[in-house]
Amino acid sequence: MITTKRILLLAALLLSGMTNMQAQIEIEENEEDEDEIIMTDEEGDEEEIDFPEAMTYDLDTLLNLYMSKAYLTPDENCHMKDENPVFPKEVYVERLRRMPTIMEMPYNEVVQTFIDRYTGRLRHSISFMLGASNFFMPVFEEALEAYQLPLELKYLPVIESALKPNAVSRVGATGLWQFMLTTARDYGLTVNNYVDERRDPVKSSYAAARYLSDLYKVFGDWSLVIAAYNCGPANINKAIHRANGEKDYWKIYPYLPRETRGYVPAFIAANYVMNYYCEHNICPMRSQLPEKTDTVVVSQNVHLAQIAAVLGCDVEQLRSLNPSYRRDMVPGLTAPSAIRMLPTDAVRFIDLQDSIFNYNADKYMTKRDEVEINDVPTFVSKQAKAKRRTSRSARRRKAARGAGQVTVRKGDTLGAIAKRNGTTVARLRQLNGIRGNNIRAGKKIRVK
Repeated sequence: MITTKRILLLAALLLSGMTNMQAQIEIEENEEDEDEIIMTDEEGDEEEIDFPEAMTYDLDTLLNLYMSKAYLTPDENCHMKDENPVFPKEVYVERLRRMPTIMEMPYNEVVQTFIDRYTGRLRHSISFMLGASNFFMPVFEEALEAYQLPLELKYLPVIESALKPNAVSRVGATGLWQFMLTTARDYGLTVNNYVDERRDPVKSSYAAARYLSDLYKVFGDWSLVIAAYNCGPANINKAIHRANGEKDYWKIYPYLPRETRGYVPAFIAANYVMNYYCEHNICPMRSQLPEKTDTVVVSQNVHLAQIAAVLGCDVEQLRSLNPSYRRDMVPGLTAPSAIRMLPTDAVRFIDLQDSIFNYNADKYMTKRDEVEINDVPTFVSKQAKAKRRTSRSARRRKAARGAGQVTVRKGDTLGAIAKRNGTTVARLRQLNGIRGNNIRAGKKIRVK
């Protein structure tokens, strides 16, 4: 999800025809902040647009992923000049029009700015994403097809996460599709201390497809759908209400949250560059698809490091294949849990699972099932026992005293009390120092 953006466009820019921007806008990148664009209208007023967070990721961070290091390499056979050619506006309009998309892909100066960013400063990141797309696009397309959604939605993760499976935004949105916690749980993704299925490419893709399908049932317009994906349906409904019921993204534009106003233009630009990268001299990284994988299911806890040590496989590979296990711990005791690995490793896991579960268990299984209370040191114990004996004796003496006393009732006589307690009047007089027969109600007297 995109974090808060400072973006405010002129009403003339927002409400004019999409292929003919009537307002004269000058756009330049802010040299002091590489994550912003400065927009200047014909009257000299400046406004700012921030790029989606994924457009600010450092390329080195992306290339440091296990997937990148293991399966992506520069294409030495691609000899394009590393420069971005400039085309007339009409060329961009025509290219966008030619794309076989269900969704509208209109052109304007804001879209152009995002295209320039992708094909210029981010061209090497696009090279990475073109290579990584070979891993992820088939998964995205299968999920979108399952819900009969436009396939161009497969490029949403380009602007959401830059195709980084473990991406976490500044507001906590996570994974390729950048699910927030509440939405993830609403759509059946498990998130707890050990598991975060927002990081699972397959499960999160199907959850995202279902969410997008539900949003389309509400809004019936794909531009509004992806805007709602960014800021939530409640904010879109508010914008529609403030725009007197208008349901055109570009007409409700002024009423949208700031971070959402650049979202649809960024999505259009992502579709453009993922289709027309050759025209901008961008060489995709070469990808070697990983070997086929298999899964084993465990019903007790196991650490990925235990598996790697016993099977002699790469723990980084296991992490890459099982990104939803956030602390390398597979919580099989909580629920049967699948572990993805190479087929040969899966067979060996079955044969060696006892050795795997027992390998350095004291180190990796640190949660204790039972604990013993430590004995008190001897000298403290003796003192404590003496105090307890003294206390018990005092309580017994007090209880004994209390047991030999009665409270005089109203109207009681010494004879009545003696009869009730199996004694004599003379004995009561002797025990309590009573002369005569006078006793006062409420007073305690000894009877034994």
